Amino acid sequence: MKFTLSWLKAHLDTEAQVDQVAEAMTMAGLEVEEVHDPIAALAPFTVAKIVSAERHPNADRLQVCQVETVDGLKEIVCGAPNARAGLTTIYAPIGAYVPGLGVTLVEKPVRGVVSNGMLCSAAELELADDSDGILELSDDLQVGAPAAGVFGAEPVIDFEVTPNRPDWLGVAGIARDLAAAGLGKLTTPEIAPVAGAFNSPVSVTLEAPELCPVFAGRVIRGVRNGPSPQWLQQRLTAIGLRPINRLVDITNLISYDRARPLHVYDLASLSGEGIVVRAGRGEADQIEALDGKTYAPGAADCVIADAGGQRAIGLGGVMGGVSTGCSDDTVDVFVESAWFDPIATAQTGRSLGINSDAQYRFARGVDTASVVPGLELATQLILDLCGGEPSTVTVAGEAPAAPAAFAFDPSYVKRLSGMDLSDDRIFEILFALGFTVMRGSPWSVTPPSWRRDVEGPADLVEEVARIEGYAALPDTPLPPVAPAPGGVLSPRQARVRTARRALAALGYAEAVTWSFTKQSIAALFGGGDERLVLENPIAADLDCMRPSALPNLIQAAARNAARGHADVALFEIGPIYLDDQPNGQRTVIAGLVAPHADRHWGGADEDPLFALKGDLLAVLEEIGAPVGSLQLAQGSNRDWWHPGRSARLQLGPKNVIVEFGALHPRVLKALDADGPMLAFEIVLDSVPEPRGKGGKARGAADLPNLMPLTRDFAFLMDEAKAVGDLTRAVAGADKALIADVRVFDVYRGQGVPEGQKSVAIEVEIQPRAATLTEAEIEALMDKVKAAAAKAGGTLRA
Repeated sequence: MKFTLSWLKAHLDTEAQVDQVAEAMTMAGLEVEEVHDPIAALAPFTVAKIVSAERHPNADRLQVCQVETVDGLKEIVCGAPNARAGLTTIYAPIGAYVPGLGVTLVEKPVRGVVSNGMLCSAAELELADDSDGILELSDDLQVGAPAAGVFGAEPVIDFEVTPNRPDWLGVAGIARDLAAAGLGKLTTPEIAPVAGAFNSPVSVTLEAPELCPVFAGRVIRGVRNGPSPQWLQQRLTAIGLRPINRLVDITNLISYDRARPLHVYDLASLSGEGIVVRAGRGEADQIEALDGKTYAPGAADCVIADAGGQRAIGLGGVMGGVSTGCSDDTVDVFVESAWFDPIATAQTGRSLGINSDAQYRFARGVDTASVVPGLELATQLILDLCGGEPSTVTVAGEAPAAPAAFAFDPSYVKRLSGMDLSDDRIFEILFALGFTVMRGSPWSVTPPSWRRDVEGPADLVEEVARIEGYAALPDTPLPPVAPAPGGVLSPRQARVRTARRALAALGYAEAVTWSFTKQSIAALFGGGDERLVLENPIAADLDCMRPSALPNLIQAAARNAARGHADVALFEIGPIYLDDQPNGQRTVIAGLVAPHADRHWGGADEDPLFALKGDLLAVLEEIGAPVGSLQLAQGSNRDWWHPGRSARLQLGPKNVIVEFGALHPRVLKALDADGPMLAFEIVLDSVPEPRGKGGKARGAADLPNLMPLTRDFAFLMDEAKAVGDLTRAVAGADKALIADVRVFDVYRGQGVPEGQKSVAIEVEIQPRAATLTEAEIEALMDKVKAAAAKAGGTLRA
């Protein structure tokens, strides 16, 4: 939306300059995008007169002109065909920037003759799209007169209109808000009705009141159409509109001045003496619109048809048709002023691909009370500029009901905004904005017909705060809050940060993925409940809250493999969703490796599953999990894990801390991922928090001064028994002396009974008080054997 400063001053009595107006608009909530001041751009240009013009000695199409300028007599080379002695035109001196050319003039020879300036065309001054030669001005103009004054240039304000404020699509609406903000006095003239000299011969029939509730019109006979007066052309040209003729220019003027779109039909081109407003009929309603394109409106689009409703002559609220357009030969006209449904008009614009000025305004909601006043204003302007004789006004249908009154307590302004304003000041603001206020206890406030966005007390508080000025909002500091004891991070946040650093140190790369996945994928991981399906997903394949972080990591690893990076290690720390209840959300630490190491002559490295288990235990140690108390359970994992290469760590059968192992090939195939892939998923909510320490001081260093010693054992145990149970039992044989237990060999074959395995372990013994004697060592070895026997291990002979 654009308007000029002089246009605004036709509605607002103010001494404010354009910068002050723009600032006041911004403070009142109008988003000013640009202030274009052509006066500054035209400052170097002045009126000049050509004294003589002779052919250039070295060029047939150039002339050497002696020009009387503000800087005295200048010799200027000019290539315009209309350059001649006695012509009054515009002069640009050396150093001036010519906006139409995008260059700054410098003194240089043109075919051997130095040109001391330039004579300008309209296109070079950006006053027209093109031109045949230099400007030809009136001989009455004084040499040296500023060009800005000659062309009536003035500042133009361009601003963005929010969808809830259609009244800002008219200069009168902007002036009303600025007057309420104290920038001046509102002087918008009242619209006086024009008496009709005869009854309107054109009847109006509403067949689709849901698309057009009210339609008004009148006939004006004997008009004289033609070019608009200069003031009207300049007003439209300044905001980028092309003047067409008086009748069309009047409707454009009122559309931008009062936010009231209108349309004028050539009465001679109407078939019969009636207009029908109905729904479209598709291909049967082919309309050639004023933009030169042909449209076929459907049943959801409003159509204006002539008598009998057979021929479509316009798209209601959007654009008129060529068949009834006005020309210079038009004598009798029918002026339309209607109110079209905003939603239907917006849908018509989208479905037909039209975004006209009328459609833009009707789609946002034109003032319902402006139907007849807008028609009266257009009538008066047509009589003033075109002459003629008007008929009475014909009105069909009924405008939508005005906004209803609601209760308002003025003390709500302070309670909601903090502004301490008197009741009189609140009343003054609301009254200036057009609200009807009945004081009482509480007040009764009725919004004006052009403010259907105001629906309750909170909206009124916003209006008061906006006009009073957001700078007046109190800036009360928030009350001081004592820092929480124990640091800024909660224990869970601290553990998340610790886990993130630990996994990064182990070589894992962090992935940040969506908390959503596809419903069918969620079903593979125990989810997919209808309660967790999104109503408005961001993508078709992200329509369900994820029950696990593993699907997204698997897909990320597959994408890396598709791009030549198959051997990846990823982790993610984030939420999963088991149900739609508040306690159904869990925080997990998930890791995934896709072991695709390069082939090597030295053979395969350690089984990747054991390497993964080592990483998992390292992370659990870092976050303070009771690793020594965790129980290893095999065969109990859920069905997306490989049944023979997976396990879980738990504190009792009900508190599962983590599941880990190889992922099932069936699941990988469903996700279009190549195996093998190994993973773990720690449920952080299930990991007991470590006991708090008494202080920040570190404990005493445990640095034994005696050398450790080791002893090796080989135990036979059942194939089905977990080796971890054996090592845990041996480590507990004497917690004071046994520092570590490590497995260094597992053997199956000759000498080992069927169904059993031989597990070789190394026990590290750390003396504390004194060097151990042989008897003490033997006694400790007996404890180790006994503990192993309880775990199902028998010492090999």
